[in-house]
Amino acid sequence: MGSMPAVYSRKERVLRALRHRPVDRIPTQINYTGSMGSKLAAQFGVSTGQLPDVLDNHLLRVDIDFERRLDSDGAISYDWWGVGFSVESEGYLDVVNPLAGVQDLDSYIWPDPDGAGLLMSACDAIAHDAGERFVVPNLGFALFERAWTMRGLTQLLMDLALDPGYASELLDRITDIQLRLIDRYIALGVDGAYFGDDYGAQKNLIVSPRMWREFLKPRLARMFEPFHSRSMPIIMHSDGQIQRILPDLVEIGLTVLNPVQPDVLDHKWLVETFDQRLAYYGGISTQTTLPFGTPDEVTAAVEQCANALAPEGTGLLLAPSHRMMTDIPMKNVVAMLDAFHNLH
Repeated sequence: MGSMPAVYSRKERVLRALRHRPVDRIPTQINYTGSMGSKLAAQFGVSTGQLPDVLDNHLLRVDIDFERRLDSDGAISYDWWGVGFSVESEGYLDVVNPLAGVQDLDSYIWPDPDGAGLLMSACDAIAHDAGERFVVPNLGFALFERAWTMRGLTQLLMDLALDPGYASELLDRITDIQLRLIDRYIALGVDGAYFGDDYGAQKNLIVSPRMWREFLKPRLARMFEPFHSRSMPIIMHSDGQIQRILPDLVEIGLTVLNPVQPDVLDHKWLVETFDQRLAYYGGISTQTTLPFGTPDEVTAAVEQCANALAPEGTGLLLAPSHRMMTDIPMKNVVAMLDAFHNLH
């Protein structure tokens, strides 16, 4: 029986960790906004393109190409689906919901998932990476968030309650487009899935478990299936208190939970409840500890997260819970990186 090699590639390390197999060290990842990326690059004296290596990032997240349109005064940026976001927000602030007043979904010009050149940058990035990192497609705003950003949150919630036929048709159209993108990403050679779809607020779900199971669970299961049938890890980002539907997500194939917010979900409860049925990605709070804690508190948070979510030294991709924003002091970033290194 062969001994474990001294060093794995980043891809191998992530794959092993997400499958609860022994690793040489816990893999890590640091995501950041564009503004924070510029600050980080200045801090470490590198280009923004060099940051993933400087930060020892293990994931490569690839996305679609499209010509981002700005409104006439440059204050609103439109995504591939036609949703307008404020350019002044470091996060995501939707200000134009293109289906807000649209009842006839056939009249809307939907994006084409078969468009030529749509995955050109993704293809180039995968080729350039040459198998070093664990590649996932960015399927953020996967279903519920996509529907409400197009329709408006209040209006979509009203649709779910009062016009379920319309809501179902909207969710089906989104699902069909995402499935076509998923097929193309898998053909491109990604290593697993990354979905983003927030279902929780700080204290509870945004929709009831019954409504989530009726409208979202079966469609999400369809999106998971191409990865699940190939035994590929499925990472799901969902903010907030989603404890009541976590068993449902595991049932339909979820293997990796992100962001594992320590302010919301109890890490010990997660491990005790799901054992090796779930692995984790995230765990260090960008809500409290990283922006407002001391460097010593950041170090302690890293150690607590690793001990709680990876008690056997695996099963975790250690990371800030969300993209780091410019409210996080550089001394805390340095403390986090040092703590990552000291876990090795």
